[in-house]
Amino acid sequence: MAKVKGAIVVDIEKCKGCDLCIPVCAENVISMSKEVNRKGYHYAYMSNPDECTGCTNCAIVCPDRAISVYRIKVPA
Repeated sequence: MAKVKGAIVVDIEKCKGCDLCIPVCAENVISMSKEVNRKGYHYAYMSNPDECTGCTNCAIVCPDRAISVYRIKVPA
């Protein structure tokens, strides 16, 4: 059986740093950056990419649709 590996891509200019994605990530993949975007917001990023399962919880709760989730199957 193949294992699913996930990844997220955050549109840093759309992200307003609301932090809604962080508590819904069961794998603790997402953190807020120390840098800011053009609007002055700290944005979300993958701080622990190896743990992402591609569950899409972060993208579902994002009010600005700043997160895209991708999944690939990898051999177990």
